Amino acid sequence: MKQLINSLSAFALFTVLGACTIIPAGGGVASVSLPQGSAAALGQRVAVGALMVTPQSVVEDSRCPINARCIWAGRLVVKTRIDGNGWRKTADLTLGEPYTAHGAGLALTAGEPGRMAGEGKETPKEAYRFTFETR
Repeated sequence: MKQLINSLSAFALFTVLGACTIIPAGGGVASVSLPQGSAAALGQRVAVGALMVTPQSVVEDSRCPINARCIWAGRLVVKTRIDGNGWRKTADLTLGEPYTAHGAGLALTAGEPGRMAGEGKETPKEAYRFTFETR
């Protein structure tokens, strides 16, 4: 009976800890690698083919609000660390534009949330999520 209780206690502890997210002291997102196709927050690593990609900061978000008509669509530019087999590079990736480093191609294909006209506030950095694909 005692062995069963110890086993159940260990299972409960494993289940609880398995659902936890570790937040580093700086308040950023833990550096846990996300599976391919996942949308990554700033500071989160995500697999993109053979690469590991980490969006680091928003350089520019001048996209047209999603509830407005604009003459120019604007741009989303994200400073991104790209890790390949034996190399690392940091580059500004622009939404929808392909980028190649060391023969490996990728693109920033989505950035959420979109802006809304009339809100007059900047998107909080922790709200951003980015999706990348190989090219």
